[in-house]
Amino acid sequence: MTPLRQRMIEEMRMRNLAPGTQDTYVACVAQYARHFGRSPTELGPEHLREYFRYLTEVAKVGNGRRITVACALRFLYHKTLKVDWSIEHIPLAKVEKKLPVVLSPVEVEQFLAAVISLKHRAMLMTTYSAGLRVSELTHLKVQDIDRARMVIHVRRGKGARARYGVLSPRLIPVLDAYLAAARPTDWLFPGAKAGQPVTTYAVAKACKRAAKRSGLGKHVTPHTLRHSFATHLLEVGTDLRSIQVLLGHRSIRTTTVYLHVAPAVHAGLLSPLDLLDPSATGVSP
Repeated sequence: MTPLRQRMIEEMRMRNLAPGTQDTYVACVAQYARHFGRSPTELGPEHLREYFRYLTEVAKVGNGRRITVACALRFLYHKTLKVDWSIEHIPLAKVEKKLPVVLSPVEVEQFLAAVISLKHRAMLMTTYSAGLRVSELTHLKVQDIDRARMVIHVRRGKGARARYGVLSPRLIPVLDAYLAAARPTDWLFPGAKAGQPVTTYAVAKACKRAAKRSGLGKHVTPHTLRHSFATHLLEVGTDLRSIQVLLGHRSIRTTTVYLHVAPAVHAGLLSPLDLLDPSATGVSP
């Protein structure tokens, strides 16, 4: 490991960046250095402009990925190397905001019915039941299932924020069957490597297989289950603040996106057009 990489990792750890974010930032910086065949300490604003031109026009990298690269390089130059030139030399692409894909309750049932493996069923049901991020699911431990209080202790929340999630009574029989069969002792969902939790890739793969078997015709990921959890809570009248807490969102503004994808929230609302006199609209009463 180079001294620069070690220094950057130490800076990220001091700021409590999530392990996944640390790995991503290190990979982005490594790719940047390989592109020029030089250490980032030898590169400056003109190289950054050239690199982002390359990502946009040659590599055809999407906006979301370019933002990740920009954040990694901003951290490197301004937090680790503390350069004196402006951060604006590292551009942040503008991303079009898209509404999340959400399954209806019936579609969730159809999806879960297509899960064959007991372990996969327990993983995906837990994800939906508590609205977990996939990284939160993979880092659950056996003792995090608190049956006495009917909660799930989420220790690896985004931004190192721990919280409690909902433990559904309907999830318990599935977890009991899985625990009896697998007998995990530390990680709730152990991975293929001894002593390691299941990987996020393995969860995503299980989700993809179930989606294909279900015939839903939608792109379903573990995060789709999290989106569906939040939307379904909103549709049955749960207030936004409670949903924010359950999801572990830092700001309620992040949670308000579900107002746009919950049809039941708008049920019964009248359009202003409905309040007009029919004669004024050219339509006979």
